[in-house]
Amino acid sequence: MTGLVVAVFALTYLGMAAGRVPGLKVDRVGIALIAAVVLVVGGAVAPPKALAAIDFPTLFVLFGLMILSAQFAAAGFYDWCSLRLAGSAASPGRLLALTVAVGGGLSAVLANDVVVFAMTPLLCVGLERRGLDPRPYVIALAGAANAGSAATLIGNPQNILIGQTGGLDFWSFAAVCGPPAVVALAVTYGVVAWTWRGRLHLDGPVRPPAVAVQPLDRAMLVKGLAATILLLALFSSPLPHAAGALVVAAVLLVSRRLATRTALGLVDWPLLVLFAALFTVTAALAATGLPGHAVEGLAAWGLAPDSLPALAVLTLIGSNTIGNVPADMLLLSVLPDLNERALTALALLSTLAGNLLLTGSLANIIAVERAASVGVRVTFGDHARCGIPMTVLSMAVALGWLMIV
Repeated sequence: MTGLVVAVFALTYLGMAAGRVPGLKVDRVGIALIAAVVLVVGGAVAPPKALAAIDFPTLFVLFGLMILSAQFAAAGFYDWCSLRLAGSAASPGRLLALTVAVGGGLSAVLANDVVVFAMTPLLCVGLERRGLDPRPYVIALAGAANAGSAATLIGNPQNILIGQTGGLDFWSFAAVCGPPAVVALAVTYGVVAWTWRGRLHLDGPVRPPAVAVQPLDRAMLVKGLAATILLLALFSSPLPHAAGALVVAAVLLVSRRLATRTALGLVDWPLLVLFAALFTVTAALAATGLPGHAVEGLAAWGLAPDSLPALAVLTLIGSNTIGNVPADMLLLSVLPDLNERALTALALLSTLAGNLLLTGSLANIIAVERAASVGVRVTFGDHARCGIPMTVLSMAVALGWLMIV
């Protein structure tokens, strides 16, 4: 069965890199799910072992945070932030700085993918109405969402995965990753401002399409803020993170304004399915013993894959080929005994590495696709001109900081 597992694994991660099956509408989620089915049906993984391979606490934390984000979305908070940013009387440069600060700050507590999904369209429309080119702001929002999410264990899916895998402490992680994340936000602003200097205004008048605006519901917003405080308090307690996230989700589902069906409709179920399927695929490969042999071979050559330089290279390549979530799952299966220091570094570096190219993180792709939905086209080159220096500088700072602490 080793041959089947290796073949399915290779094809799965090739699909992760390509993003979809050519000629078919099968995306990363479909690829991973089909691979898991093939392994189970082919007898490479018994159904009970496939179920046991799924890290349900990680999925529970993700689910809880998605319900929390749904509360803010239903309250109209993301729309309110976008309109306040675009309607600000600040200069274009200050407006760019505000976009970075708001996008990064929200992403540290709420899922970065949700932040860019909700904020991008209205931000683009508002900027065009002011005669500003939305493209640098979209790039800055995506870059800030990635950088800001690196600060906490709940900022993005890969941090949640790594935190659950290693049982990392929420506040200890924030103490280590918070400072380089803040510097990365400053780098994001500086690089975008320098790259787009003198070109923040549109060349001609543009009439943006109308976009439906969700009015701000202050009562729902207050409940969301209270739930966020409760979540942070529970994460500071001995209660497991998964249990705390589920408690918050349950509290939010008890509502007179937000229907349960509506809240569940805002959950990113495909992402949860992707996680579950990849858990099965990577567990099947680990069971073959091949990852352990590979690590032993590297050690024999004097190469330590858990060293900071090695993790930086691996995350930079992995995040920008197969994506940071699949790359981290792969590394965790190959290196199952990473200590707290290495796990923290893996989370920070893989998140910052996602800013390199447009395909480096889901937040980048979502921001560009949401901008395109209102007629704003951000090209691969537009992003790369900012993303490459942004990533090189922020990862260099992060590496230096990790070596010190």
